[in-house]
Amino acid sequence: MAMYQPHRGLGPAQAPGARLNELLEGVRAEFESQSRAGQEYNHSVTQQMQEMSAIQEKIFAMEQQHLAMKQKYEEDIARLRHELESRGGPNPRTAGPGMSGSQHAGPGSSQQPPPAIGHGPSNLFGGIMAGQGGQGAPALAPPPLQADQQGPPHQQMPQPGPPQPPPQAPPFQSGGYPGPSQNGYPGNPTPQPIASPGPGKGPRLNRGPGGPATPQLGQPMPYPSDPRASPQVPHPNSVPDHRITAQQFGNVGNALAELELERLPAHQKKVEADWFAIFNPAVPRTLDVDLLHTLQHESVVCCVRFSHDGKYVATGCNRSAQIFDVITGQKICILQDDSVDAVGDLYIRSVCFSPDGRYLATGAEDKLIRVWDIQMRTIRNTFSGHEQDIYSLDFARDGRTIASGSGDRTVRLWDIDAGQNILTLSIEDGVTTVAISPDTKYVAAGSLDKSVRVWDAATGYLVERLEGPDGHKDSVYSVAFAPNGKDLVSGSLDKTIKMWELSAPRGNHPSNGPKGGRCIRTFEGHKDFVLSVALTPDGNWVLSGSKDRGVQFWDPRTGNVQLMLQGHKNSVISVAPNPSGGSFATGSGDMRARIWSYKNIA
Repeated sequence: MAMYQPHRGLGPAQAPGARLNELLEGVRAEFESQSRAGQEYNHSVTQQMQEMSAIQEKIFAMEQQHLAMKQKYEEDIARLRHELESRGGPNPRTAGPGMSGSQHAGPGSSQQPPPAIGHGPSNLFGGIMAGQGGQGAPALAPPPLQADQQGPPHQQMPQPGPPQPPPQAPPFQSGGYPGPSQNGYPGNPTPQPIASPGPGKGPRLNRGPGGPATPQLGQPMPYPSDPRASPQVPHPNSVPDHRITAQQFGNVGNALAELELERLPAHQKKVEADWFAIFNPAVPRTLDVDLLHTLQHESVVCCVRFSHDGKYVATGCNRSAQIFDVITGQKICILQDDSVDAVGDLYIRSVCFSPDGRYLATGAEDKLIRVWDIQMRTIRNTFSGHEQDIYSLDFARDGRTIASGSGDRTVRLWDIDAGQNILTLSIEDGVTTVAISPDTKYVAAGSLDKSVRVWDAATGYLVERLEGPDGHKDSVYSVAFAPNGKDLVSGSLDKTIKMWELSAPRGNHPSNGPKGGRCIRTFEGHKDFVLSVALTPDGNWVLSGSKDRGVQFWDPRTGNVQLMLQGHKNSVISVAPNPSGGSFATGSGDMRARIWSYKNIA
């Protein structure tokens, strides 16, 4: 008998395939789970691909829309360019860099026009340089150049065929200035054949260096209101059609540019080779005008000013001031600071003679005022202190005080004998223009803030602030005292001129703030910005120059315009009457200054 009981088993043995089936079932379940996850992933990818496809379709549609808009934009640009060219404006394709549309820089160069003033609108001065009218006002079509008188590509009017190269400027006689004479000016050079009138014709215009050639006199120069219309210049012996003129003038007022030149009777217009004048048919004609000289420059002419004896006129342009003899039209002096870096532009924005004619003050973009000894061709004074471009200068009758206005919001007075700044007047915005009263007691300034201010020049008291409901609605760009010293005129970018009767006391100044002068007259008629205003020395006429390329004579007693003169192909930036009377000068973005005569015919 065995000592130990036999061992009891744990249970029946598991079949060999059962474990394998269990493992296979687990794999199958895992596979089905992963398969479902894969299907969900595939579904998500498909959905995202569909969304991407929809986005691509939208992008494609937007690209097509963009292309259509671009094509329409290009068509509109082409149409506007065609309209501009048909109206006689400069070709935008030939404008220099940084210019607005059709403005002109200089012959064959990359010159840009003077930049914007101080804190004003962007590229304001560039817009003024533009040939076409601003703010929707179409410019008057300038005369087309003759085939053999093409200007440089930047300036010429649209002509068929490729642009012609600019004419070569005759060399200026370096070092060939005549010797000095009285008042520090050189003696008159040998007269050149500038004025050689033919029988029954006015003086023949000189051809100066640079710029477009001047058309010959005697050739018809139509100015139709529709550039495509055929010229219809009335026969000299034809009977004036007063009925048409009266009908045209009915809704025109002082806007003489609205009249159709070719339909006006002969006694209401004067048409010459490259300029014309329209006389207001609503008032008696009492003036006649004529062109004396065309003074060519190599850049925009920013300013013109006569000497006090009326014998010379100075101009300011890029990098230099130039002085011309009024009688002969000859250039007798170039004043240029050779110490300045020759790279880049340096526009002379303002020039003014000392009362004795010995000195010329210039204000420029480099923030410096230079006072030149004209006889010695040297700089007598250099005044620094302004922090932005200098836009305006005026010499006091005392012969030693200069007023300056700058985009840095200040007016400054300088003493050339002491060689220093003697007074600084600050305002809220950029100063565009300054003027000293004939009695030297007051200095006036116009500003981008639409106001005109008048200070006591000795104390700095602000005695007048000309603004308000009757004031200007846009920046004031030019001011000038009347010869009587009691009135002041201002020109503005609101296209108007205003005459103010000053109320400043002529004694002790009150402490309760400045008074406001009374606006006694508003002159309306220009089609664009008024850039320059002045009064003739007898006070009988107000002159104005505008971005609409016109110069107008106004009667200060009635506010009526006497005549409109069109003689430049770009903005008339500066007008200046001769202190001796009988003539005036204009400076323009077309690279020319011109000297004109006027006389009473009544």
